[in-house]
Amino acid sequence: MENNTGTPSKQSLAGLRTLIVGGSGGIGYAVARAAASAGALVTVHGHDPERLASKAATLRELGGEVSTICADLSEGEVPESLLDAARSSDVVVFAYGPFVYKTLAMTEPADWRLVTLACLALPGMVASAAAISMAGRGFGRILLFGGTRTDAIRGFKSNAAYAAAKTGLGVVAKSIATEFGPRGVSCAVLCPGFVDTEYLDPAMKAQLTEASPRGGLIPSAELASLACYLVSGGMDLANGAIIVADRGLHAL
Repeated sequence: MENNTGTPSKQSLAGLRTLIVGGSGGIGYAVARAAASAGALVTVHGHDPERLASKAATLRELGGEVSTICADLSEGEVPESLLDAARSSDVVVFAYGPFVYKTLAMTEPADWRLVTLACLALPGMVASAAAISMAGRGFGRILLFGGTRTDAIRGFKSNAAYAAAKTGLGVVAKSIATEFGPRGVSCAVLCPGFVDTEYLDPAMKAQLTEASPRGGLIPSAELASLACYLVSGGMDLANGAIIVADRGLHAL
């Protein structure tokens, strides 16, 4: 997995142990499909056992070797099985994070606890546990999913708590790159624009489509393709980067 300089070499996902947290739906499932199709040994996390089993069966039909971890992460508690999977993986993709769509005036203390734990502390725990083990093996890649327009400090009218937590992921990625980069570990944050997933109702789809710079939502498979490129080696050159994939939304 390394070249003669001791640093990770670019490669495919084939044969790499790949954990996808939040991989049973939305963007995470699109990444799981792409990774399985590329020959990765995929472990998919989800919280609904029936949904998780169904999605895993579909992934296996693609010819992938798939295992699952069922766990509810909404309280910010990380089961040891998930941490063990992160420690033993070559690639970790964190595509989980509940969205709170409220003004600050309407945001309750419980909302702050939810997003701070689930969208910042939890990925931080999983990513740091993975990075320590990866560094011991001299190889590993971690991709964290940020939120739309959370690549920099900005003000938000309708989702400030969520955005604050997701913006903090940039510190996590840069810190992992600083501490563990010399030992073969790469980490980056991918901040998507408006992505077409099953979690959007028709009204929200229409609203986001109108606000999109190219008049349409980003297909989840398109974003997954970029994610797989990054964890296949594309992020090694951009270790610690916060990557914007929103079709120019930030320029509006």
